[in-house]
Amino acid sequence: MLKADELFIPETATVLDTMKRLDETGQRILFLAPEGRLKAVVTDGDIRKCMLRGGSLEDPVSKAANYHPKSLPIAERGRARRELERWGIDALPILDKNGVITDIIFADGVNVDNRKRVDIPVVMMAGGLGTRLYPYTKILPKPLIPVGEQPIAEMILGRFRDFGCRHMTMIVNYKRGMIKSYFSDLEKDYTVDFIDEDTFMGTGGGLCLLKGRMNSPFFFTNCDTLLDIDFGDLYQYHKDQGNLVTMVCAFKHFTVPYGVVELGSDGGIASMREKPELNFLTNTGVYVVEPRVVEEMPNGEFIGFPDVIDRYRAAGEKVGVYPINESSWMDMGQMEELEKMRRRLEEQS
Repeated sequence: MLKADELFIPETATVLDTMKRLDETGQRILFLAPEGRLKAVVTDGDIRKCMLRGGSLEDPVSKAANYHPKSLPIAERGRARRELERWGIDALPILDKNGVITDIIFADGVNVDNRKRVDIPVVMMAGGLGTRLYPYTKILPKPLIPVGEQPIAEMILGRFRDFGCRHMTMIVNYKRGMIKSYFSDLEKDYTVDFIDEDTFMGTGGGLCLLKGRMNSPFFFTNCDTLLDIDFGDLYQYHKDQGNLVTMVCAFKHFTVPYGVVELGSDGGIASMREKPELNFLTNTGVYVVEPRVVEEMPNGEFIGFPDVIDRYRAAGEKVGVYPINESSWMDMGQMEELEKMRRRLEEQS
């Protein structure tokens, strides 16, 4: 079990340091508490807002922190659960008479669910060959490859269902009979429609098959990406920003395991860096999309959805990014990543 001080972070820490600590603790909140006295809190949502305001990963965490946090004195600890629910927060620090944090009460999902509900369609691109997962996909289509006790596609749709989505559509091609059979027989409280893609059209081209079917914004997802995020908050952000498409992107931190040498124009060494660190945003393959995109898709065009986005960006349309922590994203597009996903889900169960 975590101790309270393991969730403390100094004001001088950078946004990047804070993101790493959030990943390490597995919690969504940290406390700025010099000498144990509560001064501010910072959540993954605070960091996301900071980045969307133009903040940098190298900024001090103080630029993202909330300096008016909720708390309770020790004498009122008994009403912590009630206040967690009333305020709609994940954690509540308990303070002594000097303002020092003595305990932290977490919602942990027990009788508290502060997530926004949203009932919009979900479209899953589920027709690819899954060549990176060969030889598994020689037997099963990628959407039916199990991660633990469930196929990945069922797990993904289940997470959307948990946020209120009830109408799913799967664009299918490779081994589609198996996919249709599985979901038709599955006992579930949501509907699944199938759209046959007879010719491979890429991760974006298949959207043309939905013309006349989409009359609202929809979630659009690959069949190999599992996100641990508030989809209701994602949809609200999409609406508030007035985006045509909102792309969910994860912060990635990568350390090159070698010393990197750059050559100069004379063949000599221009610079050397020992195990440099890279920080960047990467596309998770999950989006919120306005129905106009479907209606404007050329029929039969082979195109990836990132290329569709680039086309709209070039035309001056508004495309936004919803950033999330790396720990909120699991991808099974490759064999190595599939095994990582299995291990992480086992740890969470």
